[in-house]
Amino acid sequence: MALMSYAQAACLALAEVMRTDGRVVALGEDVGHGGIFGQYRGLRQEFGAARVIDTPISEATIMGAAVGMALTGLRPVVEMRVVDFALCAIDEIVNQAAKNRYMFGGQGRVPLVARLPIGIWSGSAAQHSQSLEAWFAHIPGLVVVAPATAADNYGLLAAAIRCGDPVIFMEHKELWGLQDEVLPQRTAALGKARIARAGSDLTLVTWSSMVHTALSTAGQAMQQGVSVEVIDLRTIWPWDRELVLASAARTGRLLVAHEAVQAAGFGAEVAATVAEELGVPVRRLGAARIPVGYARTLENAARISPQDLLREMTVFVNRGGGRRSMA
Repeated sequence: MALMSYAQAACLALAEVMRTDGRVVALGEDVGHGGIFGQYRGLRQEFGAARVIDTPISEATIMGAAVGMALTGLRPVVEMRVVDFALCAIDEIVNQAAKNRYMFGGQGRVPLVARLPIGIWSGSAAQHSQSLEAWFAHIPGLVVVAPATAADNYGLLAAAIRCGDPVIFMEHKELWGLQDEVLPQRTAALGKARIARAGSDLTLVTWSSMVHTALSTAGQAMQQGVSVEVIDLRTIWPWDRELVLASAARTGRLLVAHEAVQAAGFGAEVAATVAEELGVPVRRLGAARIPVGYARTLENAARISPQDLLREMTVFVNRGGGRRSMA
């Protein structure tokens, strides 16, 4: 085990895969200089400019080139800097990468990884602070991943690069310095959630940065007599229905919380599935449908605070119906 940051873990995973698979290349703005978060640091020096490729400032060009690379046998890792900038490459992602395998009867595969960092980035305002995972989960042909820890950023990035389909890899903009124990060569499986904290009164499903808020808040809820089971979804699509349904069946309640706007967020898919399959009470907690402001007061209005989450959990269990554990 080694203690490393979220950014270092991703860099290590990419380096290890590049050492064993000559088809893997990285391309994007500033990747040769280590990336704006240090997530490519040292890779140009080891692998050279032919495999760690600095590109012009044109997201459509970067993604289009990566799709072509993938179709001809390479496995490109595409850096978009932040998800907000990837909106300039939506046609290449949605109409080319996602649909190619289906439209050509499997003759073409697009095994690329698009790194699209999500989430509020303090002091960066509305065009640098979006969480758009629901957009990409809606598109057939895409795998969508949202790691919350350094260990998962390591294991899931390696799994994403080895996947035969296009993967939208959504690291959080404010987790890059988060440190965690990482086990080198540890494998991870796409589509598998994890129980981050066991509980009996309420199942709380979340992902990305909100996992850390959920864990700290669940500890506070326990002091008030509310036992919360926290599930880190890890992969948005495919998501781990079996684990979530089994947990919700045990606790009798489901709350989904995410940093993204609540309206049409991916939490609605999870909540609807659990309600349809189990009939247990469900609730959602997401951001207001407002742009993220630059001023700290406006930015905070778009965040889900620990107090918001704690209030939602305790009110749901104490007054929201369902069964209360006698344990």
